[in-house]
Amino acid sequence: MKKLIVLCSLTACLFLAACSSQAEEQKNQPKEITVAAAASLTDAVEEAAPLFEKATGTKVNTTFGSSGKLAKQIEHGAPVDLFLSADGMWVDELEEKELADTETRTNFAANRIVLITPKGQSKENALTFKSLNKVPGEQTIAIGNPDSVPAGSYTKQALEKIQLWKDLKDQLVYASDVRQVLAYVESGEAAYGFVYASDAEISDNIQVVEQVDKNLHNPITYPGILISKSRTKDQAEAFLSFLKEDQGQDILRKYGFEVEG
Repeated sequence: MKKLIVLCSLTACLFLAACSSQAEEQKNQPKEITVAAAASLTDAVEEAAPLFEKATGTKVNTTFGSSGKLAKQIEHGAPVDLFLSADGMWVDELEEKELADTETRTNFAANRIVLITPKGQSKENALTFKSLNKVPGEQTIAIGNPDSVPAGSYTKQALEKIQLWKDLKDQLVYASDVRQVLAYVESGEAAYGFVYASDAEISDNIQVVEQVDKNLHNPITYPGILISKSRTKDQAEAFLSFLKEDQGQDILRKYGFEVEG
């Protein structure tokens, strides 16, 4: 009987030691976070991530796409810790479904919509925003799909405000995200396109015709929010805070975003 008690005690001690060792090992493992960010944030986030990793030891894995597509992926269980959207609507949807932590929501940048053409085209001969109904029928205008791409939604709002949406509908080419719009115009596949000012900033193959009047569409703000199922919320929140601090804001400004200060 005593042997049995000793054996049980030894087994229990070994089990507890193994659990403790495993817990300590997990504790010492480098933390990782997955950030799902709007396509327009690609360059800024890719520059910020390694700087944050160097400062904190937390590895930042990234995935980019249209805000709507990313939100749907999160709804279907994609393992994401932090969502950086180009439109508050998709964050609202995640909050309503209790998939995101409302208390962590914060805006970290703003942007503008601009009308662009391929660089080789004479800027003097380019049509203005309000005269796009004069675009020849064989030419196309690229915009993000308004149903899933915030830049496309803002563009649609502006075109509706000046009563050109219906006139141009047959000439519009819908893109899966704002970077695809940029590619269409860079290649000359589209004669005109609507992108964010930050996207125009990174391309040498397009030219900006004009900024769209910001009073013609909803304010363009970029909210970030933690996903409820995240197991690394402290690290994800730290990265969001990093984007709002001086170094993060400088990076966003560098890529054409509007920031505080």
